Amino acid sequence: MSSFKSITTHQTVSDEDFREIMSIPAGEIDSYSDVKVEIVKDTHILYSKMAGSIAGLIAKNNMEGKLTKMIIPVGPTPQYPILADICNKEKISLKGVWIFFMDEYLDWESRVVPKSHLMSFAGYMDKNLFGLLDSSLGLNPEQVVWPNPCNLDYNDSKIEELGGIDVCYGGIGYHGHVAFNEPYDTYYRRMTIEKFLNSKTRVVELNSDTFVINSLCGIGGNCYGLPPKAVTIGMRSIMGAKRIELYCDGGDLNWQLATFRIACMHPPTLDRPVTLLQLHENPKETVFFIADELTASPVKVGPK
Repeated sequence: MSSFKSITTHQTVSDEDFREIMSIPAGEIDSYSDVKVEIVKDTHILYSKMAGSIAGLIAKNNMEGKLTKMIIPVGPTPQYPILADICNKEKISLKGVWIFFMDEYLDWESRVVPKSHLMSFAGYMDKNLFGLLDSSLGLNPEQVVWPNPCNLDYNDSKIEELGGIDVCYGGIGYHGHVAFNEPYDTYYRRMTIEKFLNSKTRVVELNSDTFVINSLCGIGGNCYGLPPKAVTIGMRSIMGAKRIELYCDGGDLNWQLATFRIACMHPPTLDRPVTLLQLHENPKETVFFIADELTASPVKVGPK
């Protein structure tokens, strides 16, 4: 992987520096960050901006006679009905669009959960994006690719065949995961940053903190209703994207405030995989973190 900067040490910061990261005013984060940071007023603007970016990418490539190749998440989600509305109103052709989804939940036997499952990403997207698009726009179902535990190499091979990803869109998980590239358990195993950055599509067990936050945000705290595994696109395909845009909207429950700041300002560390995006080529010009004002606000500490 020659497209990102090399790093040979597991960097840390002092307690004093970490406290400063948590307290820097939102408007100053960009000046401390190796990636580009943009703060918007509220989540409505955030979702509209994300939808507009996706639609604009497709329209631009259509005008230039190019395919559009993107990685997109299921989370954040409110941008997708907005995106469908833009595409329908502006008659944006989707014939040349390749969509690679970041991940999907698996059951305890590593099988994809059915679309009828309340936590199925594919089921959600059928209802909130694909089912809203005008069929005349021509989206080819064969060009909508979900990571498949029965054919793990397909995503990476197809992306390479198509010449790489134009833009990887996403969010940030509580512990700094991008897709389900969660912090790797190194208690009994060794992992280097270089090896992690070259990770391919794979099956993963969800970390315990992911169980907690995803069950709180999605199913009322019912951790028993959350599938225990997932299939995720690897960091190799994400880091190979020409541009990366992550949209952060976790301020309403206060769960993403610290994570957002760590993602932007903490040195690259395997403890928070999102920090590794700082190693992308020219990250100030190619990696964008967009957050609403609440999510970007300083972390206040105190008992409730």
